Amino acid sequence: MSLAIVHTRAQLGVEAPPVTVEVHLSNGLPSLAIVGMPETAVKESKDRVRSAILNSHLEFPARRITVNLAPADLPKEGGRYDLAIAIGILAASGQVPGELLAGLELIGELALSGEVRPVTGTLPAALAAGRAGHGLIVAAANAPEAALARDTRIYSADNLLRVCAHLHQRSELPGAEFTAPPARRAQAELADVKGQQQAKRALEVAASGGHNLLMFGPPGTGKTMLASRLPGILPAIDEHDALEVAAVYSVCGVEHTPFWLERPFRAPHHTASAAALVGGGTQPRPGEISLAHGGVLFLDELPEFQRQVLEVLREPLESGEIRISRARAQTCYPARFQLIAAMNPCPCGYHGGSSAGGDTRCRCTSEQIQRYRNKISGPMLDRIDLHVPVHNIPPSELNQAPPGESSATVQARVSRTVALQQQRQQKSNAQMNSRDIEHFCPLSTDDQQFLEAAVIRLGLSTRSYYRVLKVARTLADMAQQESIGRPQLAEALAFRTLDRAP
Repeated sequence: MSLAIVHTRAQLGVEAPPVTVEVHLSNGLPSLAIVGMPETAVKESKDRVRSAILNSHLEFPARRITVNLAPADLPKEGGRYDLAIAIGILAASGQVPGELLAGLELIGELALSGEVRPVTGTLPAALAAGRAGHGLIVAAANAPEAALARDTRIYSADNLLRVCAHLHQRSELPGAEFTAPPARRAQAELADVKGQQQAKRALEVAASGGHNLLMFGPPGTGKTMLASRLPGILPAIDEHDALEVAAVYSVCGVEHTPFWLERPFRAPHHTASAAALVGGGTQPRPGEISLAHGGVLFLDELPEFQRQVLEVLREPLESGEIRISRARAQTCYPARFQLIAAMNPCPCGYHGGSSAGGDTRCRCTSEQIQRYRNKISGPMLDRIDLHVPVHNIPPSELNQAPPGESSATVQARVSRTVALQQQRQQKSNAQMNSRDIEHFCPLSTDDQQFLEAAVIRLGLSTRSYYRVLKVARTLADMAQQESIGRPQLAEALAFRTLDRAP
């Protein structure tokens, strides 16, 4: 048989489109040509495949070999096609039987010795292979990650010879079975935070409704400490969302398998570029917002980020995804994250605060303070539901503060509130659209007039008006109330601080 067909998978964002490797042997001068829009790394696979076959004590055909990677209009990159090309050449030359190849997919890079090396994006390929009803052969190092796709038959391969023996049905490759993750990493405990009741309340509201939160106050008041406690009070992530998160990390080549059932917490430095934050590059890769998918993105020192970097967050904050367009293809990455930000009230950080002796330390002028706060645009502030001041606590109050609630206690309340929202509208309150708000957030005539007057008096935008209603709905859910009342509206309005008209 001079023609062989082998199935594999490409990598396009977090998707794994199918690729058919067609290998044809014909008469002519010995050569190997790869067609089908291969990138440089794919073109170089001809040398890796040749050496791997010879060093595995197999015969490399001295014929004209043509390898077609179909579909031809899909860009192919990386060394993930090496194993499929090698098996295709061996099958076309009659060295391995092709009976099992119809129900198998192969992904892996080959070393010159014939060893199968790991590649990125194995989990999306495993999930896609399972949906197609195929088994998947991967490198041994990729097997634990691929095993997260429980509906897919995963085979672990150390080298090319073991794959050939499996196809000859002489010895079966070991399967990779799903194993429950070990005990979760210890989460930062909310009870360690003394005082700051208003900030703790805002943190619980944010967790209960999926709302974005901005904390502002002098340095050393516990803003970062509070933000790091949010993952510990969020409800447990479900398996579907956890697989989405693990797929993003798989594409990035970051080891995430032992912690795949934990919500991610990402805290990029304020010098991060727009591409680092939202993704991009010549060969598009996920950014921090996709690595925070299903979890928390913490931006400390928010005004220190470049303004154009912050502005690119506006679209994913609304849509929950980020699309990166290039000349050859458009890549979509999930980016449904919860934004927690922290900032100082002024450039020096001490505006509105006082030292232990009671003397104000801030020497910033009003123009400097306004210029500092203007680094965050109005549209960006509109998309943050909760603005919470975090004040200094006197040492006397700090020492006498009673122990706070544990993260487990708060998480139980948050989980009940989230379950109520899922039962009512199948989404969090923060994800409601205008039609959902009209249906699930009705107000009495008096409360409607109260809210309209408050919005006009405070100079809030239309987007802020709807976000106030979303937060009020969350507050009502936390109080186990069917309808939104005046106390919930008043508290929700109190959380809109930084975007009020002067």
